[in-house]
Amino acid sequence: MSLTPQLVLFEEDHKKLVAVSERLTHDANAKAVFLIDRNGQLVTEAGELKGIDTTSLSSLVAGNVAATTGLAKVIGEPDFPIHFHQGERDNVHITLVAQRIIMVVIFDDRSSLGLVRLRVKKAGQKLSQIFDEIFKRAESDDGADSPFAEISEDDIDNLFSD
Repeated sequence: MSLTPQLVLFEEDHKKLVAVSERLTHDANAKAVFLIDRNGQLVTEAGELKGIDTTSLSSLVAGNVAATTGLAKVIGEPDFPIHFHQGERDNVHITLVAQRIIMVVIFDDRSSLGLVRLRVKKAGQKLSQIFDEIFKRAESDDGADSPFAEISEDDIDNLFSD
């Protein structure tokens, strides 16, 4: 098992991700779009968010993806990269992007599964490019460019001392 680099987003990265998420929300006529890492941490959100507990959503989606990945392995599949849940009013389309990010699209009868899948595919390609750049930077970064590189243990001790 190899260690995956920690996801570090700079403001420019976050703006790009939000722009793609907002565009997907519009183009798919979706209610909301979320990007969540596989650990259950919310990365970005766009759309109608009123009444959505994003912390619970993020944790539950990550758990759902982990469970179905286990199920896939039991039946000999490497993964199930796309999940779809149909409800009475709202539907949830979940797909993996760049192997580490979960894209969640919530939509209702103003859209269709076909439109969502088409738009998710296009947005997923753009997001994969952005995340690949982020991950490459994280893998090649030896910590020297980190905003925390110049902080010493003494600085941390001083920060928390009386």
